[in-house]
Amino acid sequence: MSRKAAVTALTALAPISWGSTYFVTTEFLPPDRPLLTGLLRALPAGLLLLAITRKLPQGAWWWKSAVLGALNIGAFFPLLFLAAYRLPGGVAAVVGSVGPLFVVGLAALFLGEKPTAKALITAVAAAFGVSLVVLKAGAAFDLIGVGAGLLSSLSMSAGIVFTKRWGRPEGVGALALTGWQLTAGGLVIAPLAFLIEGAPPALTGTNLAGYAYLAFGNTAISYFLWFRGIERLSASSATLLGPLSPITAAVIGWAALGQALGPVQVLGMLIAFGATLAGQLSPRTPEKAAPEVESFGAAEKNGQEVSMDLEVSGVRR
Repeated sequence: MSRKAAVTALTALAPISWGSTYFVTTEFLPPDRPLLTGLLRALPAGLLLLAITRKLPQGAWWWKSAVLGALNIGAFFPLLFLAAYRLPGGVAAVVGSVGPLFVVGLAALFLGEKPTAKALITAVAAAFGVSLVVLKAGAAFDLIGVGAGLLSSLSMSAGIVFTKRWGRPEGVGALALTGWQLTAGGLVIAPLAFLIEGAPPALTGTNLAGYAYLAFGNTAISYFLWFRGIERLSASSATLLGPLSPITAAVIGWAALGQALGPVQVLGMLIAFGATLAGQLSPRTPEKAAPEVESFGAAEKNGQEVSMDLEVSGVRR
């Protein structure tokens, strides 16, 4: 296996992990607590990584970490959950699947990565495939929900591009940078969670197990792999791994929850997966792009989750 294929495979574990979020949320967590879920995903994971790495930001990296944490976590999670709760079925997932198109535009503007016909076609194909997997007939559209979904996708996409543009400071590893962002994002969510949802409910052992999985396996490890991978892949290649999240969520829903998975959904999976593979076969490699990216100040970033039904994401976040 080539080095790029190994990096891609490890990075792909992040959106695959995020595909389990909907199942864990509905089966293990208390209902109607999306902000609490976002908070308990981000802040404990961030604090753990800070304790492990024992590194704090220096100089400009205080505000850069705050910006990246807000884009990748603090704004992304609440907007994603708002869209998930206001939109039916898989509409939120479809709205979120436009992320690769946002990344193509933002990467052209801030990273100098010129959009290609292949990048645009694969991004559109991925969104179309996701729509076949999760969109149900008669799905209604809520303007606030659609707006929140688009903003969450834009926030995540901007986080990808700016993590890539700013890179990370010398002597600081991806684990520390992940901890900075998760902590900053959790601190953004904390006041919103308490103001909007109030004090946390009494938690059962099942709830605690669900939150522990989301915080450490689904967030700390997954976001580390995601940020580390984005440093080594182009922005467009990384974001086209995103469709693996709704595909995973659909497979888990079929296997564990008895949800229908018909020929149309299977076709959508094949299209989305094919677009994901095509995105990784781009002739534009990190080595070729590196000088161009560094001239803007380059390096790494975050990822995307997608939601289904109640529908608390099977991206993020």
